[in-house]
Amino acid sequence: MPEAAVFEGLSWDPLADLDRLLSYPFMVNALEAGTIVAVLAGVTGWFMVLRGQAFAGHTLSLVAFPGAAAASLVGLPVAVGYFAFCALAALPLAGVGGQRRSLSGESAAIGSVQALALGLGFLFVSLYHGLLTGLDSLLFGTFLGITETQVLALLVVAAVSLLLLALVARPLVFASVDADVARASGVPVRLLGLGFLLLLGLSVAETSQITGALLVFALLVTPAATAHELTLRPVLGVALSAALALAVTWLGLALAYFSIYPVGFYVTTLSFGLYAVVRVGRRAGRRRGALRLAVEAS
Repeated sequence: MPEAAVFEGLSWDPLADLDRLLSYPFMVNALEAGTIVAVLAGVTGWFMVLRGQAFAGHTLSLVAFPGAAAASLVGLPVAVGYFAFCALAALPLAGVGGQRRSLSGESAAIGSVQALALGLGFLFVSLYHGLLTGLDSLLFGTFLGITETQVLALLVVAAVSLLLLALVARPLVFASVDADVARASGVPVRLLGLGFLLLLGLSVAETSQITGALLVFALLVTPAATAHELTLRPVLGVALSAALALAVTWLGLALAYFSIYPVGFYVTTLSFGLYAVVRVGRRAGRRRGALRLAVEAS
């Protein structure tokens, strides 16, 4: 890999920087994979925030760590561990999720799954008697070494996940907004909840391969939370969430390419910064509106 080219840094010529960015196949693969992951995370994350399942999503992101460590331990591709553990973890989370009458019990159960996942992850790492050189990338992500085969696999999983999500989008929104009324109307609320958590697990497994197990949560929740701050319209909100996730992923990959810092750091920082700006802007707007109404009334 041409390390000197990677760490030359940004210049004052954006077109030349873009040409350098796209001059190596590994970076093209990373951008393609990042695009796929960002769209899936943005769309799935919007529903996750709507349903108030951010804690469950965070737990699934931590489950990705022992999954990857277990795969490395037995000699399987890391992606196998990501997908297998995230899908399996969705089952107990669906069993304790959605119980509005006992939110404290639900939180405790999800937290217990989270603690178990972290313990298993460190156990698998300690049992690995070789040098686990990819530990940092498992936790914090990397954009190096992504192959065309991996990009194709990500595309297939994302396409299937988005198709399934599109098929259940309307009843899922209904069940998320008012589960009791949806249940009374014949909507299979529990089955939808399980299906969504399985899709969320797939999204986490995909996103972890770019951002790492510890930072996947930022790409899932922050663009979606920002979109919810900007609009209440479902279709516009989903599109905006995906667009914001794309923006921070592309910019994060570009900044990581021209620096020595990991892509997960940039994606997380950019996502949080954007969310903070929107929240502060909305609060300032509400204060100005309240002040204007007070002035008009006086």
